[in-house]
This record gives sequence, C-alpha cells and structure tokens, in this order.
Amino acid sequence: MTAVIRSIEAYEILTGPGRPTVEVELTTDSGIQVTASVPSGTSTGSHEAKALFDGGTRFRGYGVRRAVENVNGIIAPALCGEGVTSQEKIDRQLIDMDGTPNKEKLGGNAILAVSLAVAKAGAASLGLPLYRYLGGFGANRLPVPIATLIAGGKHSPALLDFEDYLIGLDGFDDFVSAVDALWEIHHCLGSLLTKRYGDVPNSGGAYAPPLRGNAEVFETILDAVEKAGCTGRVSLGLDVVGSDLYLPEKGRYRISGRELDLDEYIAYFLELTRIYPLELIEDPFHEDDFDSQAKLTALLPTKRIVGDDLFVTNSARLSQGIRCKAGNTLLLKVNQAGTVSEAFQAGMLAKRNDFGVIVSLRSNETNDSFIADLAVALDAERIKLGGPVRGERNAKYNRLLRIERQLGAGAMFAGSSAGLAALAGPEQRY
Repeated sequence: MTAVIRSIEAYEILTGPGRPTVEVELTTDSGIQVTASVPSGTSTGSHEAKALFDGGTRFRGYGVRRAVENVNGIIAPALCGEGVTSQEKIDRQLIDMDGTPNKEKLGGNAILAVSLAVAKAGAASLGLPLYRYLGGFGANRLPVPIATLIAGGKHSPALLDFEDYLIGLDGFDDFVSAVDALWEIHHCLGSLLTKRYGDVPNSGGAYAPPLRGNAEVFETILDAVEKAGCTGRVSLGLDVVGSDLYLPEKGRYRISGRELDLDEYIAYFLELTRIYPLELIEDPFHEDDFDSQAKLTALLPTKRIVGDDLFVTNSARLSQGIRCKAGNTLLLKVNQAGTVSEAFQAGMLAKRNDFGVIVSLRSNETNDSFIADLAVALDAERIKLGGPVRGERNAKYNRLLRIERQLGAGAMFAGSSAGLAALAGPEQRY
C-alpha cells in the first residue's frame, strides 16, 4: 500500500547566511520521517514565486512565522491522508489552496517546503534514491559544476559591473575530478588575491577584490586556472543581472561608468567572447527583454545564453522564450517555481526543445541537498553551486559525490576530458 501523510509540521530555521526560512518535517503512517527546507534569493526576479516574510523589526522583516503558520494551520490539515507518491496531485492542491499567480497568499516558501518533503517521502516509501524516484532508471549523469569565483554587482563590496564571474569545469572525466580542480582553482585564486591586495572581502562564498574592470577579473581568474594546472579545461561565465544595469528612462545600460545603447552593449559581449573563453552569459538584459536576448543568441549561437530572471523557472515564460529563441538555456531554481512538479515540468520543457538546463542554488541556502538529486534526475548539463567553501554549498557537492559513487561504473559525466580547445578562437586567452 502507498504510504500516506500522517503529519506535517513546519518551523523556522536559519539559512547559511543567517536569514530565516521554513523547514518542514513530514511523517507517514508507515513511520517514514523526512525533512525539507527552502532557500531564498538575494537577487530575485519580479516574476518568480513570492516567499512570505513577516515584516516588522524581527530579523529585519525576514522572519517566516506567517509562512510556518500557513503550513501548520492550513496546508497540513488539508493534506493529511494523501498518498506521498501523488506528487502532481498534491502540488496542484497546494497551488489551488493558495489561489494566486505567484503564491503570495500562503507563501512560496511554505508551499515549496511541503512539496519538497512530499517528494522525499515518496522516494523513501518506494525505497529509491531521490534522483531515481524523480528521474527513473536512466538518471545516471552527473552535471558539470559551475561556480562563482568573484562576486560583483549591487550586493557585493567589489565595485564590479556583473553579479557573478563564473567558471565551468568542463574538461574533466568525472565529477570528482572536476570538484578537485575547482577546489584547487579557488584556493589558487585566493592566494593570488591575498598576495596582491592583502585580506579580500568575501561575498556569498566568492571573493570580492578591488579589481579594476571586467578584463582584469577575467585575466586574474585565468591566472589562477593556469596556476592550478587547469588551462584549457575550464570555461568562463557571467551572471550579468542586466536589470541592475539597465537605465529604463534612457533605454541604455551602464558598464564601467559608461552608458551604452543596445547595439554598443551587445557589441561589448561579442568582444568579451572573442578575447576570452567566455561560454556562458546569464541574464544580459533586463528581465522582460526577450527580443534583445534573442538577438544576442543569434549572434552567439555556440554560447550558452541563459535565462534566469527572464524565465524564472516558469513554463509559460520559458515557452515564450522558446518561440522567439531568446536564449538557449534555462537556469532552473526550484523556489522560483514554488513546487517540485512545476520546476520539473519547466526542466523537461527546456529539454524537449533543445534548451540546456542548469540547476542552481540560491544565495540564502540551507543544507538541504534536494537540487543535487534533481540535477541528476533531469539530466541537467550543469549545476551552479558556488565555491566549495560553505556548508550549505558543500552539502550539494557532497551529495553529488555520493551519487557518483553509488552509480559506480554506470555513472556518466556531462564534461569531457577533451577539454575546450575546439571552442577557442585564435585570439582567445587560455
């Protein structure tokens, strides 16, 4: 018989950076007990599911007692007795109970915590690892890790244009080798920056040094890659957060103190990809500009042009992007969607239409490793976890390392030991 929900209890916990969030403990009639907790973002798109915060002075407004009360007082009584393997049915009940387009009544954090717990309980009830439960017996490929090494943008003490300066560990035979290289590169970069600048601020697990401009950032990262012995096996990436650079009253973008019109702005990215092994550009334009993202995608057909705030893990917005070819890759964040079913459906929609999928954490993460299993279940090409330096990030790295060991000889890896030389133009700096 299918295990059914006996109780659901929510409570408030703290994320890695110390912001409150919702955790749920779900128990079934057969004695299965699981916990699930949800992250939140610092940089958030206006179209994503809304986390419910308390306001007021406690935790500077970020307490989640109202969301906890909604789980315990509204959601839990309605779901007790439901079978834990009925994921889509339960997620639909959660959506209907809320009744708003962006889950602002009950709170996306309240709804997602329950949805995650149901998925974990469903897997446990069948005696399956979560990635197998969600993805079936074909779920056996580990994603390439991508990580922010240097943090800029409006939330960083570094005076740099873009929010995240990333690397992708593409040129390795397996996930464990990619993680080894990431650790070495991260620490080589830290040593290099300390030698140049002394103590360097940290922003969300990444360095925030006083570098002067984007070219210097790329050159510094590539110096660290070379010092780590990984030249030619690592690509660069950017999370631009174009909405933060956009000047709506002028229709222009501000880069390094200059105001660029759209054509100049696009030309700037073309030049970066000509000089550097820049393979990924995330959210280069403001969050509703499908047309400009389509234009850049057409000009850079071999690069990953990624929609985060543009798509917000929402199948309707992703469908719009697919129709107008606004990008070629979905950044998938489960809490943007608000339920496991909606996030999974967005991922599958992307894959059916030859879009890449990058599963991503959020800046205010917990030790819950759900997205590691989800990345394997979706056969995602990449996973964005940040540097391997904090517990909430390393929980995901460690889970993927365990999955790779569990799969044994059946494990595959989305990278390639052939490296990235074929992607490099003659002028690129490796």
